[in-house]
Amino acid sequence: MSDPIWKPNTTVAVVLEHAGRYLLVEEETDDGLRFNQPAGHLDHGESLLHAAVREAREETSYAVQPTALVGIYQWSPPSKPQLSYLRFAYAATLTAPLPVAGMTVQNLAWSTELADGVVGAQLDAGIVRAVWLSYAELLACQERHRSPLVLQCIDDYRAGRRYPLELIRHYD
Repeated sequence: MSDPIWKPNTTVAVVLEHAGRYLLVEEETDDGLRFNQPAGHLDHGESLLHAAVREAREETSYAVQPTALVGIYQWSPPSKPQLSYLRFAYAATLTAPLPVAGMTVQNLAWSTELADGVVGAQLDAGIVRAVWLSYAELLACQERHRSPLVLQCIDDYRAGRRYPLELIRHYD
């Protein structure tokens, strides 16, 4: 009998910039609270683009439209070398006026007490909040990034890396 075929975990991420700030989520992980792009796993039967839109909505409550592919990244956590992620990161824009761009979105499952300038929404389990951080703030909290892909995707975005969405074809 042959060994089973190894397959990476296929994930998507959204890089969204507004007024010099980047949309991130603060989420619970096995290593504590970490920052990540709105990101998640590809569901069976869905396209990568649909997965990016869905994950952004579920994790931040923002409606987005991917505009370009920023990059494709392969990464294995040092503590779990048998695990591998293949991440498709998309640049995106907001498609709905609410929540207002730049506002922090607090997961109501965590707290219903909201500070000024914070809106509440039902976000995915494990997500504490969606927050907009400047590049300097991103650099200052690097030790709390979920993976090195968080900063790498933003650095590639800032470097102008944009590939046409048509680069990846989805067939039903």
